[in-house]
Amino acid sequence: ILLLDEPAAGMNPRESRELITTISRVRERFELTILLIEHDMHFVMNLCDRIQVLSYGKIIAEGKPAEIQSDEQVIEAYLGRAASHA
Repeated sequence: ILLLDEPAAGMNPRESRELITTISRVRERFELTILLIEHDMHFVMNLCDRIQVLSYGKIIAEGKPAEIQSDEQVIEAYLGRAASHA
């Protein structure tokens, strides 16, 4: 198991893409499970096969990247609710 805590912190987009490639190669070569904590959603969506999303320490969603991107609880937790117009 490889534990990574904010590996893309402080990186520019090119460096982040290179890191995604490097981590993917390491994962495949050594057949590793990776536990990743990361706030860069582009990084997460391009690296992870499965994702768990936490809000205030509780799991609010779990699934494949495409499922997470469209999950209403995730959208509300991280983007907020749109104001309704009366």
